[in-house]
Amino acid sequence: MNDIQYTENPLAQNFTIASLLKFAFPTILMMVVMGFYTIVDTIFVARFADTNALSALNIICPVINLIIGLGTMLATGGSAIVARKMGAGEYTRASQDFTLIVGAGILLGMLITIVGILFIDPIIWRLGASRILFPYCKEYLFILLLFAPASIMQVLFQNLIVTAGRPGIGMVLGASAGMANILLDYLFMVPLQMGIQGAALGTGIGYMIPAVIGIWFFASRKGSLRFKMPVIDGSVLAESCTNGCSEMVSQAATGVTTFLFNRIMMRLLGENGVAAITIIIYTQFLLSTLFIGFSMGVAPVISYNYGKQDKKRLKNVVSICVRFIIIISLSVFGIAFVFGSPLVCVFSDKGTSVYEVARNGFLIVPFSFLFGGLNIRLGRYGSASFQFFSRM
Repeated sequence: MNDIQYTENPLAQNFTIASLLKFAFPTILMMVVMGFYTIVDTIFVARFADTNALSALNIICPVINLIIGLGTMLATGGSAIVARKMGAGEYTRASQDFTLIVGAGILLGMLITIVGILFIDPIIWRLGASRILFPYCKEYLFILLLFAPASIMQVLFQNLIVTAGRPGIGMVLGASAGMANILLDYLFMVPLQMGIQGAALGTGIGYMIPAVIGIWFFASRKGSLRFKMPVIDGSVLAESCTNGCSEMVSQAATGVTTFLFNRIMMRLLGENGVAAITIIIYTQFLLSTLFIGFSMGVAPVISYNYGKQDKKRLKNVVSICVRFIIIISLSVFGIAFVFGSPLVCVFSDKGTSVYEVARNGFLIVPFSFLFGGLNIRLGRYGSASFQFFSRM
């Protein structure tokens, strides 16, 4: 028997363009803030450490992609399951599955920490670090691996708080983590002069804030989604991974691409070449946060209406999404193409080899934004939604 419906659930409304954008706006802003503090983290490394430290960030970037990819796979896939069951009125089972997914994420993060630390040296060498970059990479990666469980929990809670119908809380989590990261980066790298270790420590503590607040939020609330004793159901985790595998593939592809870029740039231009590609990749992430945030913000709405089998509302939401993504794609393309040079100047002074390589890259990279938005959006529909549309 279905649980009592929660009529106050904001996912249940009949969305218009304005109301959907209003609902997704906190998540969009959260992702933009995350992108901004990621960029600031990189700027601190570039300006208060050196270009070798900047290059080291990109060498270990595939490991970060793996951690975030696994967390996002569980988060987006699990969010689809939880929202679908909420839409069907199964609120108790939705909370039980939610708790199971969070617990699996914590265990996964702990496993990554243990395996990563045990094999940290061969991992760094296999990623293509030179002898110059190896110590920088090890200092940064060791600290970051300690915070792997918090990193996965951050991704989980930022998605699932939106599913709980509280995107504003998710925005606060992202903003607070970002501000803490920026302040701690300054503290650790400027007055304390901890170098790249300070950047890693600031980032790790930044992960902890959404993780701790997320636990408190779901443990103390009495709404439709909260912690409950889970039912150990392997099919829920399997479906979460299946639904979210497109996110994992996307992150894995980014990690592989970054790895290949690093290899090629190291061979052609050495450490400065890797520093230049680091600037391009991190700036590209900042400009992509509009797409990612919007997709995260509307995903629970799509899953909720799928659970209700409301074809009319589902088609309306998808139509709004496609139109919005096309407009944003064209806008981001223009921004990246016109303001590429000023963005590069933030990291490296004009006239340096790092600046010249990165600036030339920004004459090519903007074209990816013309297609990246639709790619991200379609990847977040999940297999269940595609099955639903095929029957429409």
